[in-house]
Amino acid sequence: MEGTIVNAITVIAGGLGGILLRKRIPGEMQETLLHALGLATVVIGLKMALEAQNLLLVIFSLALGGAVGEALHIEEGLERLGRWAEGRLGLEAPAGAFARGFITASLLFCVGPMTILGAIQDGLGQTPVLLYTKSLLDGAASVALAAGLGIGVPFAALTVLGYQGLLTAAAAAVKAVLTEGMVNAMTATGGALILGLGINLLQLRRIRVANLLPALVIATILAAVVPALGTLTRIFHP
Repeated sequence: MEGTIVNAITVIAGGLGGILLRKRIPGEMQETLLHALGLATVVIGLKMALEAQNLLLVIFSLALGGAVGEALHIEEGLERLGRWAEGRLGLEAPAGAFARGFITASLLFCVGPMTILGAIQDGLGQTPVLLYTKSLLDGAASVALAAGLGIGVPFAALTVLGYQGLLTAAAAAVKAVLTEGMVNAMTATGGALILGLGINLLQLRRIRVANLLPALVIATILAAVVPALGTLTRIFHP
């Protein structure tokens, strides 16, 4: 839960800072900060991906996971959810600044691959580097959001604590049944997704990272199945 707590604190701090500063933060400074975080995200993703014990497994998982994600239209669904929430707020509660800021910030901070990957990393007992990186991103974003949407933004820290905390607890609960190979496959595949997020932040190319999320499940399953198949092969074909 350490990473989630840090994340919530940065949302509060950034939101309060945005309310105090309003629109006095230069656009160039915001752009440079996002580029710096984008580069850091690329480095983190590469480091995680290059630790793969079975690179072919990761590649296959990404390909199959991407096909599944595209078929399910995961990213499009998340985008529609965000537009629906924005539309509902805009039509039904134009004066509800608190609700608008709270829901918009909650969606931004809790819907995304880095939330899931970071919570898994934290729940598995690893250093929550992804959530620390996400904290910096969310802190910077909350400054800009709060400057325009007001006091509801820092209260989105409650959503971060609840949702991200549940994901972390779930990952910790299944930690006992995960083998080293399964964790490595999940981490390496997640690293490739994080690399995609970094590329998006740098605006080099838009990668539909959310549609690649099924690759995490597929990589974990394959890492469990492949050694078992190898054992059966040795038994029946000594």
